[in-house]
Amino acid sequence: MTRKDRYRFSIEYFEQKYPDAETELIYDSPYQLLVAVILSAQCTDKRVNLTTPAIFEKYPSPVEMATATFDELFPLIKSISYPNNKTKHLIGMANMLMEKFDGEVPMTVDELVQLPGVGRKTANVITSVIDQQPNMAVDTHVFRVSARIGLTVGAKTPLATEKQLLQNVPKELVHKFHHWLILHGRYICVARNPKCEICGLTSVCKYYYKIKKPLQQRSIQ
Repeated sequence: MTRKDRYRFSIEYFEQKYPDAETELIYDSPYQLLVAVILSAQCTDKRVNLTTPAIFEKYPSPVEMATATFDELFPLIKSISYPNNKTKHLIGMANMLMEKFDGEVPMTVDELVQLPGVGRKTANVITSVIDQQPNMAVDTHVFRVSARIGLTVGAKTPLATEKQLLQNVPKELVHKFHHWLILHGRYICVARNPKCEICGLTSVCKYYYKIKKPLQQRSIQ
């Protein structure tokens, strides 16, 4: 099977499995999504969604967030991973939005990565989710799942993974493909003991044929 065939099969499967795939972060504006994505670094979306309502109530826009002090914001974030850094990042992000972008979240990767707490992955998430730009955000799920299936080969970094995926995923599906891989990695192709028995991609998955299937055959013998 060629890699092109593997992509074609995967896309057909994902379109049926996750037809309405979207971020599981809860937000009502680009600013709220930006806050949520910054908080989600090395933290679950579930935990972020439990935390953001109080933040959004007190700081509904960059205007209010920019006036926050560390001691005021930190108690609302302390249940999130790395709360010290993220508190500083959110305040710094809001201040830069007010000072440089007139209080609006910019919609280019180059502008977004200037904001405190925003790296390439976060910028790709914001632009693809809000504006459906063909930008591929690579988190741990995307990195792991794409390599296991065989959609990427020899990619050692998130950027290398991003480039390979962009070369092979149709431009109009890039903003969805990110969510497909995340959902698949979160619920089926989990880091430990992937649930191959309920996966519809085993017929094209390199991991299954190289590792999981031989193990199953040995256990039967």
